Amino acid sequence: MGRLQTLKARIGQAPSRLATMQPGSWRTDKTSSTARGYGYKWQQARAGYLVLHPFCAYCLREVGISYQQDAVTIGLQCTKAGVGLPYAQVVDHAIPHRGDMKLFWDSSNWQSLCSTHHSRDKQREEAGG
Repeated sequence: MGRLQTLKARIGQAPSRLATMQPGSWRTDKTSSTARGYGYKWQQARAGYLVLHPFCAYCLREVGISYQQDAVTIGLQCTKAGVGLPYAQVVDHAIPHRGDMKLFWDSSNWQSLCSTHHSRDKQREEAGG
């Protein structure tokens, strides 16, 4: 009895559905996230912002609750509407800063988002789709 031989793959690699970064984008260079501004200072600012704005702006928008309120009022409105509290994990730049450090640190340009909305809806918006 002979040895079993591995069959060659019959399916070629599927093309990626993920959008690639545009050449010349501020993200395409080889700098680290810290060099792009996401170091210790950003982590501290992010944590402080999430304490003051703990809920996802997009989740609140979907149920018709204003993001521009204090956390207690938002929590009461979520309870009244019968929805769970949509906690955020990400501080997002509402207007993409694209390496502009003045816009990067402008906290009026920040919004709290849950991971799902940041990874799905926000990325789709920025890609123009």
